[in-house]
Amino acid sequence: MKKFLVVFAVLLLPVGVNAQKKIEKVAVEVDGVCSMCKARIEKASFSEKGVKSASWSVEDHQLTLIYDASKTSIDSIQKKVSLAGHNTPLFKAPEEAYQSLPMCCKYRTVSDH
Repeated sequence: MKKFLVVFAVLLLPVGVNAQKKIEKVAVEVDGVCSMCKARIEKASFSEKGVKSASWSVEDHQLTLIYDASKTSIDSIQKKVSLAGHNTPLFKAPEEAYQSLPMCCKYRTVSDH
């Protein structure tokens, strides 16, 4: 019986090793201007599976993220944020998404178009 338990435990060991989380913390600049932008940016970030924490600062436009890199990537998170209407270093928000933002959330200047 002891041999069976030892063999069973050894067989389960690789499963536990493969299931390890790879937690990453990163900050990226995201365009926005107000508390409504903050709520939208954070909501878009959390819509990506694996995001544990998302906090955007109105003052410095930094989105601080904690996420499980075994479930998502910084590229995927930035893509979701851009689709919500906010530019990131990797993705410019599609024009349609940007135009759907409330007037108080418009951050682009004439030269940005």
